Amino acid sequence: MTLGSPGEGRASVVVLDYGSGNLRSAVRALERAGADVTLTADRSAAQDADGLVVPGVGAFAACVEGIRAVKGHEIVDRRLAGGRPVLGICVGMQVLFAHGVEHGVDTEGLDEWPGVVERLRAPVVPHMGWNTVEVPSGSRLFEGVEGERFYFVHSYGVREWLLRTSGRTKEPLVTWAEHGGDRFVAAVENGPLSATQFHPEKSGDAGARLLANWVATL
Repeated sequence: MTLGSPGEGRASVVVLDYGSGNLRSAVRALERAGADVTLTADRSAAQDADGLVVPGVGAFAACVEGIRAVKGHEIVDRRLAGGRPVLGICVGMQVLFAHGVEHGVDTEGLDEWPGVVERLRAPVVPHMGWNTVEVPSGSRLFEGVEGERFYFVHSYGVREWLLRTSGRTKEPLVTWAEHGGDRFVAAVENGPLSATQFHPEKSGDAGARLLANWVATL
């Protein structure tokens, strides 16, 4: 199902439809950011689009299962192998890591990055509301909104960044946030693969600018 009419010079973006909730708000936000957006699980469309967005809400294991059911892991892997942009949002970011541990159950993720998604160690969980983030220099995703607040809704996160490069490849840019004294990964920019733990589509003008920044790179 295509939402919006194609526009000349506009980037094409597929939002991967694998049964996750809250897909429509992501579609609308990306359209406002200047993209022509298709909500689909069609493999060819997802491979051929200028950008692919992997959203996600709820449980890590359920999202991984849904993504694998539509061969989304293969789509992501093939796109990245060809240097084609992918953006993960919320649990759509979490599933890009190697493992997620929820209620004592360890689930394999898509393993694009090493690391474990685990329950936040904060006095109040879930982390729900607006937070500032620690943006590294050189970020394109956060250009113009480095000091803004973004909207988070999550109980789990990546508390340790494990990927190290050899110097032959560009070091990923990792943005951090803190909740209740617990520090966690808020966003990653790693070549064609980017992701945010927060919801840009729910983050007002700052989130709209971030999505427009991403669309502008396509």
